[in-house]
Amino acid sequence: MDLSIAKVENSVSFRRPLLLSLILCVATISPPASSPAWAKEHAGKQFVIVSFDGAHNNALWDKSRSIAKRTGAQFTYFLSCTFLMTRKNRATYHAPGQKVGRSNVGFAANEPEVRRRLEHIWTARAEGHEIASHGCGHFDGKGWSQQDWTAELSAFSLALDKAWQRIGAAKAEPEGWSDFARRDIVGFRAPYLSVNGNMTAALKQAGYAYDASGVSRGPAMPRQIGDFITFDLPLINEGPKNRRVIAMDYNLFVRHSGGLENASKSALYEERSYGAFRKAFDEQYQGERRPLQLGFHFVEMNGGAYWRAMERLLNDVCGLPDVACVSYRDAIEQMKLQQPGDGGA
Repeated sequence: MDLSIAKVENSVSFRRPLLLSLILCVATISPPASSPAWAKEHAGKQFVIVSFDGAHNNALWDKSRSIAKRTGAQFTYFLSCTFLMTRKNRATYHAPGQKVGRSNVGFAANEPEVRRRLEHIWTARAEGHEIASHGCGHFDGKGWSQQDWTAELSAFSLALDKAWQRIGAAKAEPEGWSDFARRDIVGFRAPYLSVNGNMTAALKQAGYAYDASGVSRGPAMPRQIGDFITFDLPLINEGPKNRRVIAMDYNLFVRHSGGLENASKSALYEERSYGAFRKAFDEQYQGERRPLQLGFHFVEMNGGAYWRAMERLLNDVCGLPDVACVSYRDAIEQMKLQQPGDGGA
């Protein structure tokens, strides 16, 4: 769930109230779904899928890519496109139902910041990571029409496509950037995990392959209808009382410290989070081997406790036999989900 309160890097402030975020968590829990077919050669593989929402802070781009190199993992970065705009060109964005140039998460501070972010995006893609969409201005779209969702998706595509030009660096745009912006973005996660059927229809119409905005009662196989796939972040057991919590740093942050920064207990929160992550992994690795999905943000909450726990997990498990720490896009490819006409769902 996306950060609503507390310290945020890069002068970005999330303005949605905490209570709404928690309500949306509960409202989006999906019922158990039947497993799609797996190709025999991948039937025993344990997938670990780590993703980051927002993808703005350039220092955390550096850090996440370094973690990937150390652990052998590949990530999905759900990018918010207003971080590719400065306030000078914010009028190019008009969110559904909002004033022109408004964003819940702000904009980039200056053009050099945007350029560095674009360089990270391009390099991460070359390193095998996936760039996906988190929309633009981080608004709650639960009440949006299909036309509204289509407008938001189009705004994302345009912002990514024209990003170099808008900062006056068109000559520095890498060859192939436009094709990447128009064709490579196949995944989406809704801000606040707040979804409706109109969103799914808009994603399908825009050519997206999957949505990763769902929540399930435990690690679950992705659900497939036609050629569109839905992934659910799982509830996992955490803490001394083994209470379930969405496997996302923000939800752990709320569980541990009420959504208020408390770095003095960072080591304790790290241990609790690592224990929850590892237990959830072990249960699947030794059991049905459903994909384990873990969600994070480009904000180090409670002194970086959750990022440290994530890195420890990846360092411990990515090299194990039959474990694949991959992006959503690569997990889909390796799972060999059946397509219509092949006997799929």
